[in-house]
Amino acid sequence: MADFRVRRVEQGHTKIRNVPIAVTPEGFWCCPSPVVFQKTLKAHQEHQNRQRPSLPPHKAPVPKQQNHLPERKPLCTPSRSRVLSDDQRCLNSEPANFGPSMTGERPPKHSAENFPRKVAIEFGEPETSDLKVVLSGKQGFCVKMSVHRNVLVEHSSYFAEKLSQQSPASCVEVGECEDVEVYVETVGLMYCKEVKQRLIKQSVSRVLRILKVAESLGFCTCIQSCLDFLEAVPWIEEEEEKVVSSVLRLRSGSNGVAPVLRRISSDISSPPHDTLAKIMEMVLKSNEEKGRREMKSLVLKLLRENNRLINGGVDICNNNIYNCCRNCLHSLLLLFRQAAEPGFTEKSMDSKGPVVRQIALEADNLLWLAEILLDRQVADEFAAMWASQHELATLHSKLPMVSRHLVSCVTARLFVAIGRGEMLPPKETRHHLLQLWLQPLIDDYSWLQHGCRSFDRKMVEEGIGRTILTLPLDDQQTILLSWLGSFLKTGDNCPNLQRAFEVWWRRTFIRPYVEQQVSLLQPSESAMTSAEIE
Repeated sequence: MADFRVRRVEQGHTKIRNVPIAVTPEGFWCCPSPVVFQKTLKAHQEHQNRQRPSLPPHKAPVPKQQNHLPERKPLCTPSRSRVLSDDQRCLNSEPANFGPSMTGERPPKHSAENFPRKVAIEFGEPETSDLKVVLSGKQGFCVKMSVHRNVLVEHSSYFAEKLSQQSPASCVEVGECEDVEVYVETVGLMYCKEVKQRLIKQSVSRVLRILKVAESLGFCTCIQSCLDFLEAVPWIEEEEEKVVSSVLRLRSGSNGVAPVLRRISSDISSPPHDTLAKIMEMVLKSNEEKGRREMKSLVLKLLRENNRLINGGVDICNNNIYNCCRNCLHSLLLLFRQAAEPGFTEKSMDSKGPVVRQIALEADNLLWLAEILLDRQVADEFAAMWASQHELATLHSKLPMVSRHLVSCVTARLFVAIGRGEMLPPKETRHHLLQLWLQPLIDDYSWLQHGCRSFDRKMVEEGIGRTILTLPLDDQQTILLSWLGSFLKTGDNCPNLQRAFEVWWRRTFIRPYVEQQVSLLQPSESAMTSAEIE
């Protein structure tokens, strides 16, 4: 690390401080740490805030400034930066002249209150350079670079055009520079043989700033190196949009854009729903419990995010999901047939264990698929499919409760969804669902309460009751009387549908009487009204 010094010119008073600057292996400087610029500018602003207009201007004697230069000279070796005061920021062809006189742009008779306060920094080798580049940043930040015309013309189309218009020119001014710090670093990179190596260990945000400046300068080598960096380095999620927007600006002018954009877009011709179908198939067929559970949760979350973003737009997975449902139902039916064979329960655990585990796996798959369809508000067809599984429901009673009870979780979830209005299946589907699957659910209820951690008894009972009450009154009576017989036998091992029973009771026994009384009162009220009119 070498040193450069910063001279602050304020009301004739000079303040000097040393800060580090890196020297490249090629013999030129590169930009110092961002902290250098930030600290310098911060100190400058703090000093301005403390400055009082009433203070008399203090003019440092000229000999004193000149005496300081020889003391600093040993610190300034070739390839190190120097300091300029404001009197040297424009078109000064003598790099070693550090006189205190002001340039013609600023009359010497400014008042102390209006005297411009600048921080001037010089980079490069004034003894060997043949061109000055002066950057005027915001808030009085000025940087003067001693550079070489042939280097800038070779690497930058901007400087090549600028110098061809002003030839011969000894100074190029860049006003209102938005990012002085990165501008200096980018010019310094023109002296590097391997620009990409200089970007290693830089942050993505820093390289994006360099890319922006390199684009404005027409520095093609640097642009390509930045693109190579962005193609290879990982991005965090917050950086992705910034990278894409920055790179898209270069789409027409750089060959390195496509490799970067391939990270977010694919050239493969297969549509997204094919990829989604493969993902779901892999998850559904997995036998590793932890991986299955975590990936099911993740895919469900991502599909919910898709639903919010597309707002009911192009569907990419409904058909795939229903195909998966049919496959799972078919597999479950085959497993039920196998488990219902005579002598299956007498088999060793090694023989029947895989079948029992596979039944639980398929039941869990169906429950997950139902959840996805409910989120997408397209679960009515699933309810119809489940209500039509007559053979499955018949075989259900022939299996041991420990093997079959998880299948009833699918029934319970559908009742909850209907009771909450998450799906609107037709009356026939609701009736068949209750006729076919309510009794198997009642038979498995004790196991569901004690063997299924996610089972919410209150929610399920409310869903069953509300589903029953959506049916015609005669159907409500048939189903609730059948439930009453089971409840009086098993008690807590049966769903408690007393609230639904109360509503049905009032609809059956109280409402007709009330309606009759109202109908009897209406004629008498009409007669009284007529008499009053007469």
